Amino acid sequence: MNTGLTIPHEVSDGITLATLIEGRDYLQSELDQWNNNPKDESNPSGYWLHPEDVVNNMNLIRAMNTLIKYYGG
Repeated sequence: MNTGLTIPHEVSDGITLATLIEGRDYLQSELDQWNNNPKDESNPSGYWLHPEDVVNNMNLIRAMNTLIKYYGG
């Protein structure tokens, strides 16, 4: 006996796809800001990202793009 909420498969896939796209776009916007105006010693007012975040964002974006394709995006 199922007493919980049941979400149709198509709806849950749509939610997953929207979440992945939103997350990917946010990470990409951080990278874009950093690429356009990186903060360093010669540019102290630029956009700062921790060096590990730059690499992690790139890796996550690639992985999310794979999942987005899988979910039909």
